[in-house]
Amino acid sequence: MNFLHSYWRMEYIENLDASKKDKNLFANLPNSGNDRKALIIYRATHSYLVLNKFPYNAGHLLAVPYREVADLSELTDEERTDLMASIIKAKEILQQTLSPDGFNIGFNLGKAAGAGIEQHLHCHIVPRWEGDTNFMPVIGSTRVLPTALDNMWQRLHDCVQNT
Repeated sequence: MNFLHSYWRMEYIENLDASKKDKNLFANLPNSGNDRKALIIYRATHSYLVLNKFPYNAGHLLAVPYREVADLSELTDEERTDLMASIIKAKEILQQTLSPDGFNIGFNLGKAAGAGIEQHLHCHIVPRWEGDTNFMPVIGSTRVLPTALDNMWQRLHDCVQNT
């Protein structure tokens, strides 16, 4: 029998209940005082970009408004414009740093749509490569991420600093 070790997964499992209790996760994250630890790679006026701590793919970013709202219609015009600019910035950073073949970009609005933190909307920016979905997630229910979050944060942060 072969074994694939996903050491980061235990942190996810152990923190499931804690993350559900932190109802203001995305509102509190920018106030942590440590962008590296919080995985924040970019700050705009009304939104920020953060690496997804439990990504679908390497480089999976979230664009998050600072103000906690559950739906796009609750954003002011300035917040909408700023959030869209952050989504585009995320795509540009990922394109420059990782050269993906494509992207999945979108919102999960509401629990039924898959929103894990439904009270604070956020946009997923997921880089994709030809052939990145193989038998592992389909048959083995396992994702293989080729780099550690800390290394990915450094690469993306360096790209932001150099642009």
